[in-house]
Amino acid sequence: MARAALNLTAAQVAGLDTPGRHTVGTIPGLHLRILPPPASARLWTLRVMVGTQRRDINLGRHPDLSLAEAIDAARAKRQELLGDVGREAVAPQWTVPNPVEAEPRAFTFAQAAERYITAHAAGWKHDRQELQWRRSLELHALPTLGSVEVAKIGMTDVLQVLTPIWVGKTETAVKVRGRIELIIAWADQRADIDRPNPARWHGHLATQLPARSKVAKPRHHVALPSSELPGFMRTLANAAGTAALALQFTILTAARSGEVREVTWKEIDFASRTWIVPAERTKSGREHRVPLSATAIALLESIPLADDSDVIFRSPPPRHGPLSNMALVAVCRRLGTDCVPHGFRSSFRDWCAEHSDVEPEVAEMALGHAVGSKVEAAYRRGDLLVKRRKLMEEWASFLETGNLSSPRPIGRFHVVKGRS
Repeated sequence: MARAALNLTAAQVAGLDTPGRHTVGTIPGLHLRILPPPASARLWTLRVMVGTQRRDINLGRHPDLSLAEAIDAARAKRQELLGDVGREAVAPQWTVPNPVEAEPRAFTFAQAAERYITAHAAGWKHDRQELQWRRSLELHALPTLGSVEVAKIGMTDVLQVLTPIWVGKTETAVKVRGRIELIIAWADQRADIDRPNPARWHGHLATQLPARSKVAKPRHHVALPSSELPGFMRTLANAAGTAALALQFTILTAARSGEVREVTWKEIDFASRTWIVPAERTKSGREHRVPLSATAIALLESIPLADDSDVIFRSPPPRHGPLSNMALVAVCRRLGTDCVPHGFRSSFRDWCAEHSDVEPEVAEMALGHAVGSKVEAAYRRGDLLVKRRKLMEEWASFLETGNLSSPRPIGRFHVVKGRS
């Protein structure tokens, strides 16, 4: 059985500042989870196995809830769900060994997986990446490899994991293979084992499995032809709900739906009519300035401010957080189209190429894409915001009227004071 985590004191808990999940001891599964900036929230969570399902239960925020209060809340919740607070109820394969004790050299794959995820999760862009790693390994790798000592894992063992899903779930299988390779590499280096990685692809598994391109045909995001967008926008304008507003804003800004779902009021500069997407929320890892058309500004002005949240497009109660990743897809389905939110970026790019005289690099920058080589990027310090602002006004005008002529005058909408 895995060793218990060291019991931390209240002072030690207060001193934790690294983003990620920190075990605090005393109660099995009790963690202090620190979100990365700009949120930097400190959340008490209890991880328990209920039957075959792992659950992460939010107990409250630190320091609103002290360590002692969090321990009492976790104890009560475990008693409610499991009938006891014994360690036998915690899934041992995900328990972090006590860092002050000697580190084992003979890792099982489950132990190595936990240690690898714990070491790297703080550097991942989104919290959901940790959940995706854990879920994929639990479903496909741990049943076969979990209890096997990493040093004893060979190509046959890896193939036993991958072969059943390589054709039917190719994208998942490719990710699982890569994750197995990284975990084995981590464990081998910790144990000073020098050998070819049994999960490597080139010259190894590539001789045993068909290439990804042969069994998984690329699937492009379904997009509406740009000519159909004005009609779709008129229908969308009559749809009820916050998700419909978020989809309108997504189309007007040609932004990624994830960036829109998590947008906050503090990211909107009404004075300059600009949305500043922080680097940690962009795919490129760079801050992205989005010029807002008069129509986009008017849409934002129609949304009431909330006292308890800075998020603009919020889920309905009781959740009150950002919209889920399926909320915008559900709007598309409700309106009778099989297009997806990301597909509207393709529609925008097609419109730029076919109906606008804008330079390709301006269109690419509007989509938040990197333009040119690294050398060119080093010399190009601007982001063509002035040209992109004109482009987004033309795009908004087209979406409203279907007319490819010059856009409406910029000043048509009044900016509400007090929101900047």
